[in-house]
Amino acid sequence: MKKLPKHPYHIVTRSPWPILVGLTALPITLSAVMYMHSYNKGGFLLIVSLLTLTVLLIAWWRDVIREATFMGLHTLAVQRSHRLGFILFIFSEVMFFFGFFWAYFHLAIDPSIHIGSVWPPDGIIALKPQGVPLLNTYILLLSGATITYTHYSLISGNIYATSWGYMLTLLLGCLFTVIQLSEYIEVRFSIADSVYGSTFFMITGLHGAHVIVGTLFIFVGFYRTLAGHFTRSHHLGFEFAVWYWHFVDVVWLFVFTFIYFWGSR
Repeated sequence: MKKLPKHPYHIVTRSPWPILVGLTALPITLSAVMYMHSYNKGGFLLIVSLLTLTVLLIAWWRDVIREATFMGLHTLAVQRSHRLGFILFIFSEVMFFFGFFWAYFHLAIDPSIHIGSVWPPDGIIALKPQGVPLLNTYILLLSGATITYTHYSLISGNIYATSWGYMLTLLLGCLFTVIQLSEYIEVRFSIADSVYGSTFFMITGLHGAHVIVGTLFIFVGFYRTLAGHFTRSHHLGFEFAVWYWHFVDVVWLFVFTFIYFWGSR
């Protein structure tokens, strides 16, 4: 019996969004550098570039959801490629943090004479790890447990428990962000206060940005779960959110251990 050719709609079509997103990254970088060097330059271009990037990402993710949920194009082979791509993305994020931690250890282990040969430098009142940082550690570890509970509830088909797990995780993620913002308001040094301030705010701020992205990631998963996009056997988008959130948890353990605990005196 002669096999019928595959219908063109049965395969994932080529997407224009990846190359457009990549091209948008260049003006974002250039405008951000311009804005950091002069308040009056680069600000408008930065806002326009970020808005353009947001629109492109929404269009890209809309197509991915449509292909996976409504067109059934994400076969096992496609899902394997998505998993590999997300693993490589997380690995790139690991190397991103590795670079900042490398700079931190280079400065902290052998402090320069220009900062008094001590770490933290003279004049810097470092935060005590027993206060707000320890509280945020408990919050993130608890959120890791709640997102795992959400995952297992979804696999078991308990939508009621899944919804509660989502809401608890979102609450803890937002609480972490609010507490870290209050910490930034109360801290007695700024990003301009020697290399300590620069590395502290770059590492903790970068992690805080990842928490915000992870919270949005989980919120989208919550909406898609309520909309019926995810089932017990088909919820790859939510799995990626779980992976990302656990990555954020692990990075915070390094931040708390080396930035707040080991780096304070």
